[in-house]
Amino acid sequence: MSGYLEKLFSLEGRTALIAGGAGAIGSALSECFARAGARVIVHDLADDRLAALQSRFAAEGLPFTGLQADLSTAEACADLAARANAVTGRIDILVNLQGANRRKPIVDVTQEDFDLITAVNLRSVYFLSQAVHAFMKSQGGGRIVHFSSLSANISFDTISVYAATKAAVTSLTRSQAHEWADDNITVNAIEPGFVQTEFTRPLWDDDHRAEWFANYVPQGRLARPDDLLTTALYLVAPATRYVTGQNVVIDGGVLSGDSWVEAPRRPGIER
Repeated sequence: MSGYLEKLFSLEGRTALIAGGAGAIGSALSECFARAGARVIVHDLADDRLAALQSRFAAEGLPFTGLQADLSTAEACADLAARANAVTGRIDILVNLQGANRRKPIVDVTQEDFDLITAVNLRSVYFLSQAVHAFMKSQGGGRIVHFSSLSANISFDTISVYAATKAAVTSLTRSQAHEWADDNITVNAIEPGFVQTEFTRPLWDDDHRAEWFANYVPQGRLARPDDLLTTALYLVAPATRYVTGQNVVIDGGVLSGDSWVEAPRRPGIER
């Protein structure tokens, strides 16, 4: 049985491009794919993070290629796809993990804030997928996984632009899955809830918010990066060639509902 399961979830002989992949989630995901047999190509904006990840892979004897790029333009996305394809002559898997946020009330968001967040979270996802699609189509197929967010379904104060881009990525997933089905390319999204990383430190790094998360999340804790790995592996493995256009929420039960507790009274709301 173990050999049968290994075959279903093996990435042996496949090349995976993981964009925005040198952070906490990307590093764990890159290692997971490499241990499943993939040749991993990791993109990141920061050279130092790529160097640190390369050292980690070297210590484990895992193959690794790091590519630095600013993906804020369609041209840069096309260039990254071409460089990645040149490594092994194919791209079998694309994971879009790149993300940016500036937490501000809606009334304080500037056009510069808006442009930065949308360029990273939506435009780069759109055009990198477009560029990689050409290589996948020519080789007979591939797998694409976008990292969206729980905020595609519910939002909180100060993340209006971020939430809007993630809702757009979730919608884009369905559009790409539909249009590229004839090219044997599956496209799915993962919508994580609250994941404890450096990126989300402003949300959890104080006692009040830690208590809030413990009460709000049914499982009583934030997710860890390794809570997301098996779902990502599932979506790119041979076992799931018929799964496409789906958005998988990993939120510890947040969307399952809430308790009947007394909510604070807001001014102007009659009861």
